[in-house]
Amino acid sequence: MSNIVIIGNGPAGLSAAIYAARAGVNTTVIGSGNSSLLKAEQIENFFGHPEPITGKDLLKNGEAQCKRLGVAIHYDEAVGISFGESLMVQTASGQAFPADAIVLATGVSRKVPKIPGIEKFEGSGVSYCATCDGFFFRGKDVAVLGSGDYAANEAHELSAIAKSVTILTDGEPLKLEPPAGVRVNTTKIAGLKGTATLEAVEFTDGTSLTVAGVFIAMGTAGSGDFAKKLGAETEGNKILVDEKMATNVPGLYAAGDGTGGWYQVTKAVYQGAVAGSEAAKYIRGISE
Repeated sequence: MSNIVIIGNGPAGLSAAIYAARAGVNTTVIGSGNSSLLKAEQIENFFGHPEPITGKDLLKNGEAQCKRLGVAIHYDEAVGISFGESLMVQTASGQAFPADAIVLATGVSRKVPKIPGIEKFEGSGVSYCATCDGFFFRGKDVAVLGSGDYAANEAHELSAIAKSVTILTDGEPLKLEPPAGVRVNTTKIAGLKGTATLEAVEFTDGTSLTVAGVFIAMGTAGSGDFAKKLGAETEGNKILVDEKMATNVPGLYAAGDGTGGWYQVTKAVYQGAVAGSEAAKYIRGISE
């Protein structure tokens, strides 16, 4: 049976799931359960609630609605998307979910540390996507900045093409076993150095690491990170979509904060509804 995988279990992702499931498509939601909506103590501008409601309760109601409609919800972190016979979503727990269409609804979660030199060398040694830019560093020494599953996934991708890969945790403890052959340095970073391009990472203890590239992979991957990996058009951190919430990649849709604009639940729910509906139409079109 054709299926849609929705990455993100916030209001945009759950809304997309509701509309996709009601369209008769097998629907799976993958989300870490860390929606920014959980931080909202009171929401009083959302239609249909005469009294303020907490973000936690609003999400709880949305998940219950999805489950009633038969949506499968997996509390896991999506760490990668790849092409095979179909689109494939990989998670931190090691599961793989094939999909005929994907809706990106993880919001904007990129975390850029305040390390001197990062902005200076963006595009000249600093990258945010191993799949996009790893090719340019084949046979060279590179590093991945991060300490969790997202960093490990980027390091694993780079290890196949780079001369060496080092995970830099910037003083944070490493949260998992590194991929085979990948080094780890937990020293606090003082800054990135180089002339026209990045040449080295300098640490607060006076040591340094010679690298041609540093890939930022802190926190969890946001919608924009996944979009770039698949070759979708972006503008900064914003995914470019049309009126159907479709990207330029067939079968790939986006909704919510990752598309830029107004960061409101109302907008996220609307875009999710459109993305879920249009993804279902796309699937019916390719399966007929």
